[in-house]
Amino acid sequence: MVESLILLHGIWMRGVTMTVLQHRLEGVGYQVETFDYFSVAARLQDTLANLRRCLLAYPDGVHVVGHSLGGMLALLACDEQSDLPPGRIVCLASPLIGSANARQLGEHGAGWLMGRSRDVLERGLQHWDGPREVGVVAGEIPVGLGNMLGGVEGPNDGTVAVAETRLSGISDHCVVAASHTGILFSREAAAQVEAFLRDGHFRHETRERTVGK
Repeated sequence: MVESLILLHGIWMRGVTMTVLQHRLEGVGYQVETFDYFSVAARLQDTLANLRRCLLAYPDGVHVVGHSLGGMLALLACDEQSDLPPGRIVCLASPLIGSANARQLGEHGAGWLMGRSRDVLERGLQHWDGPREVGVVAGEIPVGLGNMLGGVEGPNDGTVAVAETRLSGISDHCVVAASHTGILFSREAAAQVEAFLRDGHFRHETRERTVGK
Protein backbone atom coordinates (compact mmCIF):
# COMPACT_ATOMS: atom_id res chain seq x y z
CA MET A 1 0.00 0.00 0.00
CA VAL A 2 1.29 3.46 -0.89
CA GLU A 3 1.13 5.50 2.31
CA SER A 4 2.44 8.86 1.11
CA LEU A 5 0.59 11.52 -0.84
CA ILE A 6 1.08 15.01 -2.17
CA LEU A 7 -1.64 17.68 -2.17
CA LEU A 8 -1.82 20.43 -4.81
CA HIS A 9 -3.94 23.56 -4.38
CA GLY A 10 -5.79 25.38 -7.16
CA ILE A 11 -5.34 28.74 -8.84
CA TRP A 12 -5.26 31.90 -6.67
CA MET A 13 -4.72 29.70 -3.61
CA ARG A 14 -1.83 28.52 -1.44
CA GLY A 15 -1.11 25.28 0.34
CA VAL A 16 -2.86 26.33 3.54
CA THR A 17 -6.22 25.88 1.80
CA MET A 18 -5.59 22.12 1.82
CA THR A 19 -5.18 21.91 5.60
CA VAL A 20 -8.55 20.36 6.44
CA LEU A 21 -8.23 17.69 3.76
CA GLN A 22 -4.65 17.08 4.87
CA HIS A 23 -5.72 16.44 8.47
CA ARG A 24 -8.48 14.07 7.39
CA LEU A 25 -6.17 12.00 5.21
CA GLU A 26 -3.48 11.96 7.88
CA GLY A 27 -6.20 10.67 10.20
CA VAL A 28 -6.52 7.50 8.11
CA GLY A 29 -2.80 6.86 8.03
CA TYR A 30 -1.30 8.82 5.13
CA GLN A 31 1.92 10.78 5.26
CA VAL A 32 0.85 14.03 3.57
CA GLU A 33 2.94 16.75 1.95
CA THR A 34 1.49 19.93 0.46
CA PHE A 35 3.12 21.12 -2.75
CA ASP A 36 2.96 24.90 -2.76
CA TYR A 37 3.44 26.75 -6.04
CA PHE A 38 2.73 30.12 -7.63
CA SER A 39 -0.31 29.37 -9.77
CA VAL A 40 -0.31 32.68 -11.69
CA ALA A 41 3.28 33.92 -11.81
CA ALA A 42 5.31 30.73 -12.26
CA ARG A 43 6.05 29.20 -15.64
CA LEU A 44 4.03 26.01 -16.12
CA GLN A 45 7.05 23.97 -17.14
CA ASP A 46 8.95 25.09 -14.02
CA THR A 47 6.06 24.07 -11.79
CA LEU A 48 5.79 20.67 -13.47
CA ALA A 49 9.54 20.09 -13.18
CA ASN A 50 9.42 20.96 -9.46
CA LEU A 51 6.46 18.66 -8.94
CA ARG A 52 8.23 15.77 -10.66
CA ARG A 53 11.26 16.30 -8.40
CA CYS A 54 8.93 16.18 -5.42
CA LEU A 55 7.44 12.90 -6.63
CA LEU A 56 10.88 11.37 -7.13
CA ALA A 57 11.59 11.93 -3.44
CA TYR A 58 9.18 9.02 -2.75
CA PRO A 59 10.79 6.04 -4.53
CA ASP A 60 8.41 3.56 -2.86
CA GLY A 61 5.36 5.34 -4.28
CA VAL A 62 3.23 8.41 -3.71
CA HIS A 63 -0.35 9.40 -4.51
CA VAL A 64 -1.30 12.87 -5.74
CA VAL A 65 -4.51 14.76 -4.91
CA GLY A 66 -5.09 18.05 -6.70
CA HIS A 67 -7.83 20.65 -6.44
CA SER A 68 -9.00 22.39 -9.63
CA LEU A 69 -5.85 23.53 -11.49
CA GLY A 70 -3.82 21.33 -9.14
CA GLY A 71 -5.49 18.22 -10.50
CA MET A 72 -4.66 19.26 -14.05
CA LEU A 73 -1.03 19.82 -13.09
CA ALA A 74 -0.90 16.37 -11.49
CA LEU A 75 -1.94 14.78 -14.78
CA LEU A 76 0.48 16.86 -16.83
CA ALA A 77 3.37 16.03 -14.49
CA CYS A 78 2.70 12.29 -14.57
CA ASP A 79 1.80 11.88 -18.25
CA GLU A 80 4.34 9.77 -20.14
CA GLN A 81 6.67 9.77 -17.13
CA SER A 82 7.58 6.11 -16.64
CA ASP A 83 10.46 7.00 -14.31
CA LEU A 84 8.15 8.36 -11.59
CA PRO A 85 7.21 6.23 -8.55
CA PRO A 86 3.82 4.45 -8.55
CA GLY A 87 0.62 5.85 -7.09
CA ARG A 88 -2.86 7.08 -7.97
CA ILE A 89 -4.21 10.56 -8.74
CA VAL A 90 -7.45 12.14 -7.53
CA CYS A 91 -8.64 15.38 -9.13
CA LEU A 92 -11.07 17.50 -7.11
CA ALA A 93 -13.32 19.79 -9.17
CA SER A 94 -10.72 20.00 -11.95
CA PRO A 95 -11.93 21.31 -15.35
CA LEU A 96 -9.97 18.59 -17.14
CA ILE A 97 -11.42 19.27 -20.59
CA GLY A 98 -11.09 23.04 -20.21
CA SER A 99 -12.99 25.70 -18.30
CA ALA A 100 -15.76 27.74 -19.90
CA ASN A 101 -15.31 30.33 -17.16
CA ALA A 102 -11.61 30.62 -17.99
CA ARG A 103 -12.50 31.23 -21.62
CA GLN A 104 -15.09 33.81 -20.57
CA LEU A 105 -12.44 35.68 -18.58
CA GLY A 106 -10.21 35.73 -21.63
CA GLU A 107 -12.97 36.96 -23.90
CA HIS A 108 -13.75 39.80 -21.47
CA GLY A 109 -10.13 40.96 -21.36
CA ALA A 110 -9.40 39.50 -17.93
CA GLY A 111 -7.27 36.56 -19.01
CA TRP A 112 -4.32 38.16 -17.21
CA LEU A 113 -5.94 37.10 -13.93
CA MET A 114 -4.97 33.51 -14.74
CA GLY A 115 -1.40 34.45 -15.58
CA ARG A 116 0.70 31.61 -16.94
CA SER A 117 -2.00 29.05 -16.10
CA ARG A 118 -4.40 30.56 -18.62
CA ASP A 119 -3.69 28.25 -21.54
CA VAL A 120 -4.09 24.97 -19.67
CA LEU A 121 -7.28 26.19 -17.97
CA GLU A 122 -8.84 27.28 -21.25
CA ARG A 123 -7.79 24.30 -23.34
CA GLY A 124 -7.76 21.47 -20.84
CA LEU A 125 -6.50 18.01 -21.75
CA GLN A 126 -7.53 15.78 -24.65
CA HIS A 127 -7.34 12.32 -23.08
CA TRP A 128 -5.67 10.45 -20.25
CA ASP A 129 -3.51 7.45 -21.09
CA GLY A 130 -0.78 7.94 -18.51
CA PRO A 131 0.54 5.18 -16.25
CA ARG A 132 -1.47 6.16 -13.16
CA GLU A 133 -5.10 5.40 -12.32
CA VAL A 134 -7.06 8.64 -12.09
CA GLY A 135 -10.25 9.33 -10.18
CA VAL A 136 -12.23 12.57 -10.39
CA VAL A 137 -14.54 14.04 -7.75
CA ALA A 138 -16.89 16.78 -8.98
CA GLY A 139 -19.11 19.11 -6.96
CA GLU A 140 -22.78 19.85 -7.59
CA ILE A 141 -23.63 22.81 -5.33
CA PRO A 142 -23.71 25.82 -7.70
CA VAL A 143 -22.42 28.47 -5.33
CA GLY A 144 -19.50 30.62 -6.44
CA LEU A 145 -18.36 33.70 -8.32
CA GLY A 146 -17.94 31.63 -11.46
CA ASN A 147 -21.67 31.62 -12.07
CA MET A 148 -21.58 35.41 -12.43
CA LEU A 149 -19.64 35.01 -15.67
CA GLY A 150 -22.40 32.93 -17.19
CA GLY A 151 -20.00 30.35 -18.62
CA VAL A 152 -21.14 27.34 -16.60
CA GLU A 153 -23.92 25.19 -18.02
CA GLY A 154 -25.63 22.17 -16.50
CA PRO A 155 -24.87 20.74 -13.04
CA ASN A 156 -21.90 22.58 -11.55
CA ASP A 157 -20.07 23.62 -8.40
CA GLY A 158 -20.40 27.34 -8.99
CA THR A 159 -17.18 27.50 -11.00
CA VAL A 160 -16.70 24.23 -12.89
CA ALA A 161 -19.39 22.21 -14.67
CA VAL A 162 -19.59 18.51 -13.84
CA ALA A 163 -19.28 17.83 -17.57
CA GLU A 164 -15.94 19.70 -17.62
CA THR A 165 -14.50 17.21 -15.11
CA ARG A 166 -15.18 14.15 -17.29
CA LEU A 167 -12.04 13.27 -19.23
CA SER A 168 -11.83 10.17 -21.38
CA GLY A 169 -9.38 7.61 -20.06
CA ILE A 170 -9.88 8.22 -16.33
CA SER A 171 -10.62 5.23 -14.10
CA ASP A 172 -13.61 6.51 -12.12
CA HIS A 173 -15.76 9.58 -11.52
CA CYS A 174 -18.17 10.62 -8.78
CA VAL A 175 -20.19 13.67 -7.75
CA VAL A 176 -20.52 15.02 -4.20
CA ALA A 177 -22.65 17.71 -2.58
CA ALA A 178 -20.11 20.53 -2.49
CA SER A 179 -19.23 23.84 -4.12
CA HIS A 180 -15.93 24.46 -5.88
CA THR A 181 -14.12 25.63 -2.75
CA GLY A 182 -16.34 23.71 -0.35
CA ILE A 183 -15.13 20.40 -1.79
CA LEU A 184 -11.89 20.94 0.16
CA PHE A 185 -13.84 20.88 3.42
CA SER A 186 -16.33 18.16 2.51
CA ARG A 187 -16.26 14.94 4.56
CA GLU A 188 -17.96 13.18 1.67
CA ALA A 189 -15.24 14.27 -0.75
CA ALA A 190 -12.49 13.24 1.69
CA ALA A 191 -14.11 9.82 2.07
CA GLN A 192 -14.22 9.37 -1.67
CA VAL A 193 -10.57 10.42 -2.00
CA GLU A 194 -9.54 7.89 0.62
CA ALA A 195 -11.60 5.15 -1.07
CA PHE A 196 -10.04 5.73 -4.48
CA LEU A 197 -6.50 5.91 -3.14
CA ARG A 198 -7.04 2.63 -1.32
CA ASP A 199 -9.13 0.65 -3.82
CA GLY A 200 -8.78 2.35 -7.19
CA HIS A 201 -12.49 3.18 -7.33
CA PHE A 202 -15.04 5.32 -5.50
CA ARG A 203 -17.83 4.18 -3.20
CA HIS A 204 -20.83 4.58 -5.45
CA GLU A 205 -23.21 2.63 -3.24
CA THR A 206 -23.23 5.25 -0.49
CA ARG A 207 -22.56 8.92 0.16
CA GLU A 208 -22.62 8.59 3.93
CA ARG A 209 -19.06 7.50 4.83
CA THR A 210 -16.76 10.09 6.39
CA VAL A 211 -13.03 10.31 6.90
CA GLY A 212 -11.38 11.71 10.01
CA LYS A 213 -12.94 14.14 12.43
